[in-house]
Formats: sequence, structure tokens, C-alpha cells
Amino acid sequence: MNKTLTIIIVIAAIALIAYNVTMIDFENPFNGDSTIALIGIVASLCAIMLILIFRTSKKIQKKVEQRS
Repeated sequence: MNKTLTIIIVIAAIALIAYNVTMIDFENPFNGDSTIALIGIVASLCAIMLILIFRTSKKIQKKVEQRS
């Protein structure tokens, strides 16, 4: 997975977070569609974290291979 694709995935996840924030009823955030929006936000944050961990592991792998 190259750098461009990871950036596109992170941007898509941020867009999904922004969309889901607009779907939350802040007066009652744990009922109805608000719950689904909160789950979507958490899932998008998890996707971003996984992509960042993946990119970091690839950088570490390159450094280890250069030393060998």
C-alpha cells in the first residue's frame, strides 16, 4: 500500500467522521440514529489509527532493511 492510497483512506475516514457528527442529536446522543453515528465515528477513528500504525511499521521495516 503506497503513501497516496493511505492518505486517501485517511481523508475518507475524516470525511465520514464529519458526516457522522452532523447526524448526532446532541440532546440525546445514545438513542436512534445518533448511536449509529457514534459507532461510525469510532470505526473511522479506528481506521485512521490502523493506517497510521501501518505506515509507521513500514518506515521501521525500511530502516531495519537498510541496516542489514
